[in-house]
Amino acid sequence: MRALTLLGSLLAALLLASAAPASAHAALRGSDPADGAVLKSSPASVTLTFTEAVGLLDDSFRVYDPTNHRVDTSEAGHGPAGSDTARITFPKKLGTGTFTVAWRVVSADSHPVSGALTFSVGKPSATAATVSAGPVENPLTGSLYNIGRYVAYLAMALLTGTVAFLAVCRPPDPAPLRTPVRTAWWTLLAATLFLFVLRSPYEEGTSPAAAFDLSALASSASGRPGLALLARVALLALTAALHLLLRRRTGRDLPSSPSRPLLAAAAALSVALALTWAAAEHASAGIQVPLAMTSSVLHLLSMALWMGGLAALLITLQRSAVPLPAAVVTRFSRTAFGAVTVLVVTGVYQSWRGLGSWQALTDTSYGRLLLVKLAGVTLLLAAASQSRRWTARLAQAPAVPAPERVPLPVGGGPADPPAERQDAPRPDEPPATRDEPGATRDEPGATRDEPGSTPAGRHQAALRRSVLAEVAVGVAVLGITTILTGTLPGRAAAEAAGSGTAPAASAGIPAAVVALVPFDVGTPNGHGKVQITLDPGRVGANSVQAVVFGPDGGISAVPELRLSFTLAAQKIGPLPANVTDRGGYWAADSVNLPIAGEWTMSVTVRVSDLDQVTVTKKVRIAA
Repeated sequence: MRALTLLGSLLAALLLASAAPASAHAALRGSDPADGAVLKSSPASVTLTFTEAVGLLDDSFRVYDPTNHRVDTSEAGHGPAGSDTARITFPKKLGTGTFTVAWRVVSADSHPVSGALTFSVGKPSATAATVSAGPVENPLTGSLYNIGRYVAYLAMALLTGTVAFLAVCRPPDPAPLRTPVRTAWWTLLAATLFLFVLRSPYEEGTSPAAAFDLSALASSASGRPGLALLARVALLALTAALHLLLRRRTGRDLPSSPSRPLLAAAAALSVALALTWAAAEHASAGIQVPLAMTSSVLHLLSMALWMGGLAALLITLQRSAVPLPAAVVTRFSRTAFGAVTVLVVTGVYQSWRGLGSWQALTDTSYGRLLLVKLAGVTLLLAAASQSRRWTARLAQAPAVPAPERVPLPVGGGPADPPAERQDAPRPDEPPATRDEPGATRDEPGATRDEPGSTPAGRHQAALRRSVLAEVAVGVAVLGITTILTGTLPGRAAAEAAGSGTAPAASAGIPAAVVALVPFDVGTPNGHGKVQITLDPGRVGANSVQAVVFGPDGGISAVPELRLSFTLAAQKIGPLPANVTDRGGYWAADSVNLPIAGEWTMSVTVRVSDLDQVTVTKKVRIAA
């Protein structure tokens, strides 16, 4: 358990380090006016079109004229084309020159996305606006929110899986599972409330301190993700109420043989809980939404049955006061096999839906993370196969009744009379004699792991180690899954890239901006430099090329490179560059930098599955 706690801490640190603005899922498909367009007359409105439905904030749009003054606009709303658009209108005609539009919306799968664009009326201005265009992303808020999502996933798996293990596998001693069920319930409730409180700062890109504003709580409750979190709280409260009612009627916390109505109620609550995730994440946006939400619910419940059931089985093997019958393990083995089958089927569908093409499997961050998850699932299946073998051996081993325990005499005197025998072990009684099926009064040192124990005891010990390995790998896979749900799907990235408008031509032949950014992840040979070229290095559309050099000065291939730009003084950005691997170098065809000034490039270099570092570099963008 200490090893699992350490692994969970490492995964939390990974989630903390992996939070990035590029994790938003709605991508800008186009705009009217187009980015960089030069119009003959003032437009009546600005409309943005995204790859999926978006939610609007109180301050989703900010428009500035060439003199740095904010332009009066209507409230943001959806355009006639539907919920995948965002639109504002101008109450009066604009003047001439270049106007800057900064925007921020929330994608249908709950993740915020922001950016900026420019258009000109008459002709471009000699200078562009240099005023605030929106809040900067707060990395602490994003990291805390991601950690809260990971904890909620873990608690959901433990709560649902443990209850299902009790109902389906029916262990003879449910007492060791009382604490995990209560802990999982309270943890899921706390994580859900934590996410709800942070929801508004996460959407607005502000610090966690903004969560204490009452208006922020009202804003959290107005959107679909916030409503899903409140629904989860209500379902947890209903679960607690049913538990108290059951306890009053039966006098037991966890009945060993639940009735059919109770099983139906538990199943309905589990499906409803899973829906609170599906309604606010990937499945709620994009193509085939009804089928995707059904698949997401089945995927989440199957994960909970498998991973949570594994944790329950491990705890039962460790702490049960009576030997665990082979029938219990066999029932779980059959349940886990069915859950894995559903996981594979739904996982294949969701991967196809998120990727959109085979090329996205290697050319996008989503695809590469999916490959890492696939490797983890392969290890998990290997561990599960080993557990099934030990389960089969345990089922074939002859059952040995637990011997009657006789306390040792104190001080070498005669044994206590039968009337004074107790179920609890005496202080001088070796722990191995308490619950081990193979240990006897004459062999106080025997345990299930030693040659002197029974075959059933040895099989149980081997099964316990195998299940522990499954749980450890499963925790890691769950962490990767949490990161994956915060990454732009390959289908959306390809759609946004394929429908972007061509950048406006720049006058003259300006010189490109070249920056050399050193990095060091702190591991042997984990250092080098990134050469980044911005062409033309001026306000407007720029192409980006990035080449990574290793410690020996030669070109180095890295699994992932992320790049974003922030103009902190004017609170614009981060604007993600969305560079892709072009075979030896990374590039993006068009990154719009709407305002001149000293921008901060944030470069994240990942050299392995776990080792990455983020470094920054100042670059000056000319007007």
